[in-house]
Amino acid sequence: MLKITTQQETGALRLILEGRLAGLWLNELEQSWDSIKDTMPVRHIVDLTGVTYIEDQGLTLLKRMWHDGAEFIVSGCCNKPLVERITNSRSRSQPTKRKQRA
Repeated sequence: MLKITTQQETGALRLILEGRLAGLWLNELEQSWDSIKDTMPVRHIVDLTGVTYIEDQGLTLLKRMWHDGAEFIVSGCCNKPLVERITNSRSRSQPTKRKQRA
């Protein structure tokens, strides 16, 4: 089960997720995200502190959300490394540059 709550803030919209990012619930999240990002031209904050499980397809969706401009709030020993892997993997707008040797 996944609970999705939106909360309007000054200059931002917070998407609060609680439960599991898995299975059919990912379709619900994807539809919610697509409608929010296209209609609300503000900062988009995705609160993952209440998420108990993220499957591989959930990681793929979070990566797309991050590339679309989402900011994540995350805690915990399980989800934090997963989100760090998404956000540290590459810049949103620029490909990874190789270091040149001297």
